[in-house]
Amino acid sequence: MEATGTDEVEKIKSKFMSAWHNMKYSWVLKTKTYFSRNSPVFLLGKCYHFKTEGEYRALHSCQSSSAGISTEISGNVEEFRKDFISRIWLTYREEFPQIKGSALTTDCGWGCTLRTGQMLLAQGLMLHFLGRAWVWPEALDMESCDSESWTSSTMRKLTASLEASLTAERDPKVLARPPARRDWDVTERRNEAYHRKIISWFGDSPLAAFGLHQLIEYGKKSGKMAGDWYGPAVVAHILRKAVEEARDPELQGVTVYVAQDCTVYSSDVIDRQCSFVDSGKAGTKAVIILVPVRLGGERTNTDYLEFVKGILSLEYCVGIIGGKPKQSYYFAGFQDDSLIYMDPHYCQSFVDVSIKDFPLESFHCPSPKKMSFKKMDPSCTIGFYCRTVQDFEKASEEITKMLKSSSKEKYPLFTFVKGHSRDYDFASSPIHEENDLFSEDEKKRLKRFSTEEFVLL
Repeated sequence: MEATGTDEVEKIKSKFMSAWHNMKYSWVLKTKTYFSRNSPVFLLGKCYHFKTEGEYRALHSCQSSSAGISTEISGNVEEFRKDFISRIWLTYREEFPQIKGSALTTDCGWGCTLRTGQMLLAQGLMLHFLGRAWVWPEALDMESCDSESWTSSTMRKLTASLEASLTAERDPKVLARPPARRDWDVTERRNEAYHRKIISWFGDSPLAAFGLHQLIEYGKKSGKMAGDWYGPAVVAHILRKAVEEARDPELQGVTVYVAQDCTVYSSDVIDRQCSFVDSGKAGTKAVIILVPVRLGGERTNTDYLEFVKGILSLEYCVGIIGGKPKQSYYFAGFQDDSLIYMDPHYCQSFVDVSIKDFPLESFHCPSPKKMSFKKMDPSCTIGFYCRTVQDFEKASEEITKMLKSSSKEKYPLFTFVKGHSRDYDFASSPIHEENDLFSEDEKKRLKRFSTEEFVLL
């Protein structure tokens, strides 16, 4: 009886907290983001310029200021918007199925690094299944979100959410149906199917391979629970475990490698890529490499800015997760000394991705935000994608050159080392155990990372 009473108290507490968090994270006063017409804009390896058409034609190449890497110029403002909106945006949600072992039906207030980690992985999967050139055909049909439209809709949401929270009516809200489809050719239909499938893997349900519910289950292995704060390093390891345990046949050709102590062991990466020899089918896996790093001590060292810009200008970059103290963002590009990011701190309604033709709009961000590099918290995780071993070797060579040119008299953020981790007296990873997904060595590292100052709201 006493246990039942405690459960009821927790449920009531959860309802009030859900209503409060919905109010706090839905009340977003959207401000316009301004871009200079005189500086190139990089977005995950693509370069855009916002000059007039006449000035634009005079440009032949667009170069990263850090490494002199030539990148193809792609279009103008509208093409940049279409490219940006096509990236998958994952934010706080409310009213999703209750998280196992808790009374939580929302991740508002604590799940932002899990959400940005999802975005990092989602971009890697988009590169794998759709390629960097793909854009969502309906991207420019998205309505722009100005402050008036967000606040007016927020007021309606707040009223409904508060009433539902206090009366225990937890039914998912019905979002607007997507516009009628035009006639698509075979390639477009195939791409749209993958577009929806990738989003469905991140759905807020216990069955979604990379959904919040599954990630929290893997987080328990490192001592994290639903409602706890997650750092970018811990999330990197959780994502690796989630990909390893994914059972969808489509995901068997992808693996994730997490750097150990800021070191990428080349032979370990290649071993993971060349382990695809199941059912007589030989080949290689694509790899998403995640590197937890610190961009300085207590504060971000601005000397690392050029290297970060260089990483974001590479075609195989899948982004960076980090942000301000107590907040996590997904960084996808830059202009001058400001980083372009997507913000997960916006509470949206649960979407059942198991339904055919579920609405896609809430999974795409209508407008970017910018933040000065020097305002970043030092803790972050950098990600990049390599389809083949040759791609990895090329990427490691290019990034090593950038690391050398940017480090100068300070230590490089991370290094590439030939050989296996065990050759340097480190325990090899990953280790598969039935009842414990993390090795003892990994547990020690995760415990250290989880005590970092980087926490989330």
